[in-house]
Amino acid sequence: MFHSKPIEERIAEREAKRKPLAEGKHFEHGPAKFLFVFIIVFVVIGHIAGLLFLMAIGLH
Repeated sequence: MFHSKPIEERIAEREAKRKPLAEGKHFEHGPAKFLFVFIIVFVVIGHIAGLLFLMAIGLH
């Protein structure tokens, strides 16, 4: 802690060791991609379900 490098330098060294991101690849972290897609699908299904519910009770 007292003689270690600052966090910024350690992060920079770690990122320098990583291979560059492949062209056209936006998510380098698998779980992040899964979570992103899940949230988008959840929102779309929620909107469709809400629309169908409103149409069923006659408030469209």
